[in-house]
Amino acid sequence: MRSCDPPAAAAEVAGAALTQVHGGGLRAAARHYGIAPEHWLDLSTGINPNGYPLGLPPAVVWARLPESDDGLEAAAARYYGCEGLLPLPGSQAAIQLLPQLRPVAARVGILAPSYNEHARGWRLAGHRVEALPALGEGVQAAIEARLPHLDVLVLVNPNNPTGLRVPVETLLRWHQQLVGRGGWLVVDEAFMDTVPEHSVLTATPDSGPGPGLLVLRSLGKFFGLAGARVGFLSAEPALRAALAERLGPWALSGPARWAATRALEDRAWQEQTRATLTLAGARLEQLLRRCGITTAGGAALFRWVRREDAVVLQDALARQAILVRRFDDPASLRFGLPGDEAQWHRLEQALEAL
Repeated sequence: MRSCDPPAAAAEVAGAALTQVHGGGLRAAARHYGIAPEHWLDLSTGINPNGYPLGLPPAVVWARLPESDDGLEAAAARYYGCEGLLPLPGSQAAIQLLPQLRPVAARVGILAPSYNEHARGWRLAGHRVEALPALGEGVQAAIEARLPHLDVLVLVNPNNPTGLRVPVETLLRWHQQLVGRGGWLVVDEAFMDTVPEHSVLTATPDSGPGPGLLVLRSLGKFFGLAGARVGFLSAEPALRAALAERLGPWALSGPARWAATRALEDRAWQEQTRATLTLAGARLEQLLRRCGITTAGGAALFRWVRREDAVVLQDALARQAILVRRFDDPASLRFGLPGDEAQWHRLEQALEAL
């Protein structure tokens, strides 16, 4: 692999311009590099590039207020295998509001690195956040050692961006330790749809989890419907009611409910997509390795690469109008999936040119 070292000053400017709180930011990258948005290949989000195919919703969906008996909750119960799910305007809504439902400042353990909105939400609500290791050997042992000192444990499972997946039996053991003293285990399963058999929901009663176990799901990644802003919370009834009260009426738009219902009901598309994404994730792994880039983890929808020169590598790809997500601690990049053969070829050419 040839060096792709731009001048240090240029790398610093590029790094500052492309610092991303989340994936995306394509328009900002386009402005910085002077390349029109339509010419970019955006691999920064971890979203299925071939999301659920939706037609146009009927006109009545736009004209009427959303109704809770339109079939969405029933479709979600069948898909996730449990009743009592609270629809959300994206799981982000719960990430922001759940910390406000803990009345006393809590000691909250969150993996680092992980989806950064979790730590931000708990800190803003006045809780004390403790970073837990998401890297290296013995991650689960390290979490278990800190568990007696925590009131809340928040896990993205599989973790974003490392891909760490904690087994269901381990999660249930941790939940029992936490709930025994009034604590919570919050499990964000945004990337679980490709391996639903590993969801903690598979081990909960049909009626949903008991006290202290909160599970977040989203239609943004696997279904590729991030713009619809649809998610769900599985939790005990009292907690769901408290969160629903804070969300207020019509938390989900009518078109979003319409789209989500159809996506959740289409089992043939789901099964085919799981197989397709699993193969695509393996293909991305092989491509990166063939081009001299060693991965450190990932899931079906993305691969994670630890590189001290992450700023430089991101900049080199961006100069070829390919956007990847950068993390600063530790220095690393996340590569999402290309959407078609032309995009795969383009990524391969860009990597070979480094």
